[in-house]
Amino acid sequence: MNALAATNRNFKLAARLLGLDSKLEKSLIIPFREIKVECTIPKDDGTLASFVGFRVQHDNARGPMKGGIRYHPEVDPDEVNALAQLMTWKTAVANIPYGGAKGGIGCDPGELSVSELERLTRVFTQKIHDLIGIHTDVPAPDMGTGPQTMAWILDEYSKFHGYSPAVVTGKPIDLGGSLGRDAATGQGVLFATEALLNEHGKTISAQRFVIQGFGNVGAWAAQLISEQGGKIVAISDVTGAIKNSKGIDIPSLLKHAKEHKGVKGFHGGDPIDPKSILVEDCDILIPAALGGVINRENANDIKAKFIIEAANHPTDPEADEILSKKGVVILPDIYANSGGVTVSYFEWVQNIQGFMWDEKKVNSELKNYMTKGFKDVKEMCKTHDCDLRMGAFTLGVNRVARATVLRGWEA
Repeated sequence: MNALAATNRNFKLAARLLGLDSKLEKSLIIPFREIKVECTIPKDDGTLASFVGFRVQHDNARGPMKGGIRYHPEVDPDEVNALAQLMTWKTAVANIPYGGAKGGIGCDPGELSVSELERLTRVFTQKIHDLIGIHTDVPAPDMGTGPQTMAWILDEYSKFHGYSPAVVTGKPIDLGGSLGRDAATGQGVLFATEALLNEHGKTISAQRFVIQGFGNVGAWAAQLISEQGGKIVAISDVTGAIKNSKGIDIPSLLKHAKEHKGVKGFHGGDPIDPKSILVEDCDILIPAALGGVINRENANDIKAKFIIEAANHPTDPEADEILSKKGVVILPDIYANSGGVTVSYFEWVQNIQGFMWDEKKVNSELKNYMTKGFKDVKEMCKTHDCDLRMGAFTLGVNRVARATVLRGWEA
C-alpha cells in the first residue's frame, strides 16, 4: 500500500472513530491548493534545462501551512499529496499552530552544480513567492535540500517582500536558524522513546536497540540514546550493516561514517546483511530510513517489543495488524518524528520575535511538547479504545476538524 493510500485509510478510520459527518470528512481531505510551475534555467554550459516544481498546500485551518521541499528525480504527486496531508495531522498532534504542505522539484541534485542548484531554487522561488509567506506557507528542507537551499529561498523571497527570515525554517544559524535544529528529529525520537518506556516502567539504559538508517535522524538518535546508556546492538545504512551484541561504540562509528561515507567497513562490529537488520534480536527497533520497510513479509520475524517510527510511514497497515497481534507496541511516525517540525516552529517563533534562544531552552521546550504530546495521544487511546497510531490520528484529525468548524468552513 503506498503512502497516500495508507494515510487516507488512517484518516478514514480516525474520522469514523470521531463520528465526523461525511461533508466535513471530505472537506478535511481535499488539499487547499496544488501548485505546479515550470522552472527553466541556463546550465553552466549555456544550454537551457526545464524542471517541474510544485507545492501541495493541504490545510490552513490551524495556521500557516508547513512542510519540506525535496529535490529528487522521481517526485511522485501522490506521495507529495500524502506527505502534505500527513503534515496537517502531525502539526496538530504536536499542537503547534500550523497546517500541512509539501513540495519540491523533479531534478537530480547530484547531477547539478552548486550554481545550477542556486539558479533553480531562485527561479522556483520567483514562481511561488506570492503563494508562500510567514503567515501563509513556511517551507523547510527535505530530501536533497538543506540549509543552503533555505538561504537562497530566503534571499530571493526577501527581494520581493523585504527581509523575512521567518519565511523558511531549517536555515543556517547565521541567517536566523535555530540552535538545536540539526539534532531536533533525533532528539524528539529520544524524548518520545523515554515517554513510551516510562509508561511501561522502563528506562532507556536497560534496553537493546537496533537502528535502520544512519542519516541525520538515525545518527542523532543513536548518539543521544547511547549517551543515555542505551545499548545499540545493530545499525544499517545504504552502504551496509553492522552488529555487536555487546553494544556498538557510537562516537567511533560516527567518526568512521563521516570519513568513509557510511557504516560499511567499521571494525567495532561484525558485518551483517542489511536486509536482516529489522529482524535482529533487540528490545526496541527504530526504523529511521525509508517508508514501507516493515511489511507482511518480515513482520512475523520481528523480535523487538517496541517499534519507534523515526522514518515516515515505515510500517505497512498489514504489518501493523500482524505486529499488534504479537503484542508489539508501535509508536507512530506522526508523533515519534515530530521533533523536527516542532523545533522548526521554535525557529519561526524566534524569527518573528527577533529574539533567539539558547540550545538548552530549545531542548527543554521540545521535551515539554513531546511529553505533553504523548499524554494527549494516550488520552485519545483511552477515549476511543484504540492503539497508539489511531490515538495519534484521532488526536490530529479532531484538532483540525474543531478548528475547521469553529472558523465556519465546514461544507
